[in-house]
Amino acid sequence: MPGKLKVKIVAGRHLPVMDRASDLTDAFVEVKFGNTTFKTDVYLKSLNPQWNSEWFKFEVDDEDLQDEPLQITVLDHDTYSANDAIGKVYIDIDPLLYSEAATVISGWFPIYDTIHGIRGEINVIVKVDLFNDLNRFRQSSCGVKFFCTTSIPKCYRAVVIHGFVEELVVNEDPEYQWIDRIRTPRASNEARQRLISLMSGELQRKIGLKVLEMRGNAVVGYLQCFDLEGESGLVVRAIGTACTLDKLSGPAALLPACTSPSKDMTESPLVHPPSHGCRSTHNSPIHTATGSRLTQNFSVSVPTLIYTGMGSGSAGKEGGPFKALLRQQTQSALEQREFPFLTLTAFPPGLLVHVGGVVSARSVKLLDRIHNPDEPETRDAWWAEIRQEIKSHAKALGCHAVVGYSESTSICEEVCILSASGTAAVLNPRFLQEGTVEGCLEQRIEENVPAGCGFCHIPYDELNMPFPAHLTSCCNCRKQKVPDVLFTTVDLPTDALVVGKGCLIQARLCRLKKKAQAEANATAISNLLPFMEYEVHTQLMNKLKLKGMNALFGLRIQITVGENMLMGLASATGVYLAALPTPGGIQIAGKTPNDGSYEQHISHMQKKINDTIAKNKELYEINPPEVSEEMIGSPIPEPRQRSRLLRSQSESSDEVTELDLSHGKKDAFVLEIDDTDAMEDVHSLLTDVPPPSGFYSCNTEIMPGINNWTSEIQMFTSVRVVRLSSLNLTNQALNKNFNGLCENLLKSLYFKLRSMTPCCLCHVNFTVSLPEDELIQVTVTAVAITFDKHQALQTTKPHIEKSLQRASTDNEELLQFPLELCSDSLPPHPFPAAKAVTVEKASPMGDGNFRNRSAPPCASPTVGVVKMTPLSFIPGARITKYLGIINMFFIRETTSLREEGGVSGFLHAFIAEVFAMVRAHVAALGGNAVVSYIMKQCVFMESPSKNQAQCLINVSGDAVVFVRDSDLEVISSQQPTANCQPSCTGEVTT
Repeated sequence: MPGKLKVKIVAGRHLPVMDRASDLTDAFVEVKFGNTTFKTDVYLKSLNPQWNSEWFKFEVDDEDLQDEPLQITVLDHDTYSANDAIGKVYIDIDPLLYSEAATVISGWFPIYDTIHGIRGEINVIVKVDLFNDLNRFRQSSCGVKFFCTTSIPKCYRAVVIHGFVEELVVNEDPEYQWIDRIRTPRASNEARQRLISLMSGELQRKIGLKVLEMRGNAVVGYLQCFDLEGESGLVVRAIGTACTLDKLSGPAALLPACTSPSKDMTESPLVHPPSHGCRSTHNSPIHTATGSRLTQNFSVSVPTLIYTGMGSGSAGKEGGPFKALLRQQTQSALEQREFPFLTLTAFPPGLLVHVGGVVSARSVKLLDRIHNPDEPETRDAWWAEIRQEIKSHAKALGCHAVVGYSESTSICEEVCILSASGTAAVLNPRFLQEGTVEGCLEQRIEENVPAGCGFCHIPYDELNMPFPAHLTSCCNCRKQKVPDVLFTTVDLPTDALVVGKGCLIQARLCRLKKKAQAEANATAISNLLPFMEYEVHTQLMNKLKLKGMNALFGLRIQITVGENMLMGLASATGVYLAALPTPGGIQIAGKTPNDGSYEQHISHMQKKINDTIAKNKELYEINPPEVSEEMIGSPIPEPRQRSRLLRSQSESSDEVTELDLSHGKKDAFVLEIDDTDAMEDVHSLLTDVPPPSGFYSCNTEIMPGINNWTSEIQMFTSVRVVRLSSLNLTNQALNKNFNGLCENLLKSLYFKLRSMTPCCLCHVNFTVSLPEDELIQVTVTAVAITFDKHQALQTTKPHIEKSLQRASTDNEELLQFPLELCSDSLPPHPFPAAKAVTVEKASPMGDGNFRNRSAPPCASPTVGVVKMTPLSFIPGARITKYLGIINMFFIRETTSLREEGGVSGFLHAFIAEVFAMVRAHVAALGGNAVVSYIMKQCVFMESPSKNQAQCLINVSGDAVVFVRDSDLEVISSQQPTANCQPSCTGEVTT
């Protein structure tokens, strides 16, 4: 599909002074696409030039339109010397290639220089004319839509979910090549930025081709990452879920949205597949690794360490035949298609039948030189091994799919740790492939899977479990078996029965390792990984019990490798699921010395743990209804029981001192203290400070138990870099420093956001990295959402009690209650912007005032400040249009670090510039918000002795147009008398 690209340079403003004699600039612009370059006239002696150039026209193939970015360079003209560079602008043309997206890119773009940052703005207009091309051998994928959101986009509905798509491209890193005889930092950085833009476009095009082969039209949950492998090269890889989406049109697309995010999610319809067929999932072939040196692989299925479960295959009296039929039908579907991996974390109603446990795999590899960038078989084979491990773990749990799937890497010199994780699940086959399920079975699925608890039921046979687990009858329906705890990487299902509120739970771990090279280093890391994985999950289990909860959602575990240490950070949202049994208490056990002070100390710690559990239950309003005794875990042990749990060596020198498990409940969670490390673990468990009054936090999009959101949101990004002392570093000291770093970071955020209370920090995303020896960097991105504490909250206990009563008396439909309340959105009003390291500043005008309320619905509104949020929705608003993804990579370097305010000032200024450039690109597309925003990479390196620093940042998100509910109400009241077309409502232009 050949096309014509047209570019017009209008004007510039606030350019820097380049001529010291006149304090002015002689600016001109170079416009480059592919190998063709145009230049504007030189505008003499002005900091605000008005070029008003002619239309520069490029005749190119649509393949080049997807691969190449439009490169605009602003320079200062010098007569007797080389022209001085002012800065560059890279514009992605791909959003103009969708039939439903914008038709023009027009606006003011920041002029960015990798050394000096933003240096003024330039006004550019870009248009694309495409010509129809029926060539079936074409290599472009125009028309395939990409979404960063991990749920079905709000103004679309899914027809078919085809499955997993992945691709990677490799190249040599310009940072480690000689570009010129004298390589300047600016030339190296710009070459790197351009190469990554090219690789990103090529990767997206190749992913789109795979989607077209499946006869899909969209990629949801698109995650693109960069692996900086040093001298080995540069790898850009991406994964996503291929879908066929239909755009919602008419009144359904513009109905006022409820302020409840979960309610809005339940309205995302997934239609039945049409009668004509679509092909099954097609993945790229598995290549054989050649020419690479491999070391030990390490993989783990989390259920082997932690009791997790879900529901499909328990042989209940009433559900047995149905579940056997479901398994048989699922197996037949799997014979016709590959094992589905889905990057989705939130699902349309009816797709997710059961949720299993977390399955993960890690592998340690030695990096080798990329000999041929066109044949990345080695990296493909590595990831194929990882996915095969994940698949085998999921099958062991009786599951046929993995949802909430993600992949990540950690690289230090020649060693690379590849990590993949997801949640084993059973999905409704009718949504994955056409013609695999009869209509009668679809009806039976809806009738037999209990609402609110079906996803918790175990999928495997109770008599043939893949690992030892303590199972009980479901506390909701009492028909199937459930585990005592449940770990998942997905968001909480919208119909889940939850008691009380949720909270953010983190596990942090540091381990020293000896400095080594090549295979010796990789072997040492491989030996440490299983123990770190075990300790991280033990911490999660301990903290979950301490909170009085029984399930984790949104689990994300990072293992980061450095020169002399390994760090692990796990984040999840803890909740109390009504279907699972009440968690037992925590008992401390261990060997008792002869002195009585140790016994007294242990007794004091046990009492402190009991008090903490009781306080947490009160804080998070965990008051489950009373159920039969066999469903309840062990009670919290009293301190006086310690005399029987711990037997002193002085009592009997003949018998071995051991834990008396015959005392009390046998399902109690026991912490055995046998060394100093175990005592430190208990101390760290008790030193986690809860959030201040009025604050809640979670790493999922929705906080369970909070129902009355307002329209006030505030996104923030904070980066903290700490240099450790190299003297007397121990594992205990490292753990203490790391815990203190994370806790202080959270405390500073609570302090800076104190004006917004009561509020909840949602989608809290922690990222830890070790860029240099003895340097720890922690990055956190989240959004603060306020809620109305005066509005009546929904009480969950009566609903659960009624559900239990009805389930025990008859087989009628179970009583459901929504996770969120649906209420009218409050009038938007401005609020003070918190001053975190970098905060998305509130608009000077009200959030809802981006359009003129007194104007008719078809009047051209004006765009205010572009909103940015990591959530896939905007509270109190309706997303009416997706304009394409924003995927940007920036490099910033300085040789005057101290003069720019040190590390803090340098990072603050750089992240603020990234925000400004993202907003400018969204506004130029005609959007007014970025949703599903994520900072996927933030690599900081410094040289204090040389006063130098460098930072690389990669961000992405979905550019959208949204309309406030209050504006929709005005539109709906004026619609009967308006004479304009309905399609103009919700459109925002600059």
